[in-house]
Amino acid sequence: MPELTRRRALTAAAALATTVAVAPRAAAHDHSPEAFDEVYKGRRIQGRPAASGGHHHGTGYAVFVDGAELHLMRNADGTWISVVSHYDPVPTPKAAARAAVDELRGARLVPFPAN
Repeated sequence: MPELTRRRALTAAAALATTVAVAPRAAAHDHSPEAFDEVYKGRRIQGRPAASGGHHHGTGYAVFVDGAELHLMRNADGTWISVVSHYDPVPTPKAAARAAVDELRGARLVPFPAN
């Protein structure tokens, strides 16, 4: 058995840390989020798998705030962004809907125009 050196110990620790950091992202990216329907800060937010159409950029998921569709995109790392909170990635579509409600501060969500 080879002798354990500081270099080997540090290499093993770095490999383990990388595996632990990447595994949750990979797992989150592999499965589709569950549907939700709740009232958040007085606004009805809904999310569900979507077969086709809408403004969900092939994510297969649609989110609505008070019945208006929230334009939603999934990043390569599995996080989600919306047209309302584009520079603040969140872990789930529900979190994206809540972030949009926070950002709207009571304003109505205006539907995003289709191309």
